[in-house]
Amino acid sequence: MNTPPMVGLGLWKIPNDVTAQMVYEAIRAGYRHLDSACDYGNEKETGEGIHRAISEGLCTREDLWVTSKLWNTYHRTDHVQLALERSLKDLGLKYLDLYLIHFPIALEFVPFERAYPPGWFFDARAAKPCMHPAQVPMMETWQAMERLVDAGLVRQIGVANFNIALLRELLCQARIKPAVLQVEMHPYLTQEKLLRFCKMAGITVTAFSPLGAPSYVPLGMARQEDSVLLQSCVLAVARRLNKSPAQVVLRWGIQRGTGVIPKTSQVSRLAENLAVEDFVLSESEMQAITALNRNQRFNDPGVFCELAFHTFHPIYE
Repeated sequence: MNTPPMVGLGLWKIPNDVTAQMVYEAIRAGYRHLDSACDYGNEKETGEGIHRAISEGLCTREDLWVTSKLWNTYHRTDHVQLALERSLKDLGLKYLDLYLIHFPIALEFVPFERAYPPGWFFDARAAKPCMHPAQVPMMETWQAMERLVDAGLVRQIGVANFNIALLRELLCQARIKPAVLQVEMHPYLTQEKLLRFCKMAGITVTAFSPLGAPSYVPLGMARQEDSVLLQSCVLAVARRLNKSPAQVVLRWGIQRGTGVIPKTSQVSRLAENLAVEDFVLSESEMQAITALNRNQRFNDPGVFCELAFHTFHPIYE
């Protein structure tokens, strides 16, 4: 596979005690794209689910597309491969299909033995814990990522949460261009210019939080009424097609040319989220859903870093 399957299972916020079973059930249901990260704190359990599925003959390693991400504290040259190797060890894999720079945010290194995953605080035990930004040029990190490809430890490399300006700078200097950009993208945050730029540049786009608000309501970062699944145009399409509102929104993302990685902790939802290939939205329906755009970003470091981690650290204007 040169590109990730269009629908994957996002593993953010899936509790550790159910992750292995969810990964196993997802593979059994037909998922072949698993989106993980050091920061999610459940890569060991993800690996257990993968190992069980492979050992039972549900798939081979080559059938799977496994993504992980380089955390903010590991941006320096000496730490990039160490971070990858820890993810590989936890996942029980010899290589990754895709490794992403998780955020364009460099933080000071936190040794594994002090905290893993390290999170956002430099020292969570401090009287007033906060983030400690590090002065690490993005190209230093990217060149270390390129060496992971050279070593055969990852098949492809990419970035997450980057804007067009950062992508342009990276494309000007990279020996291996980013294969994938993963960003928040849903009908309230359509990011038309970014999507168009990536298509021109040959960068595959994967939408995280493709349903918008539901992932953020439990975190206090969104309200129930912020859900795009309640919009009349989405509900009308769902009634016409006899599909769920979530399936309609996921299909909208796929028809725009993006991959989607919905997260669920419910086995019953796995098949529903995957079953979005057997119907098509009309052009007018696509336009109506796209017109819901509010430029509403739920996952914004310029907001949550200050509220949760006592550090103002914006990356978007």
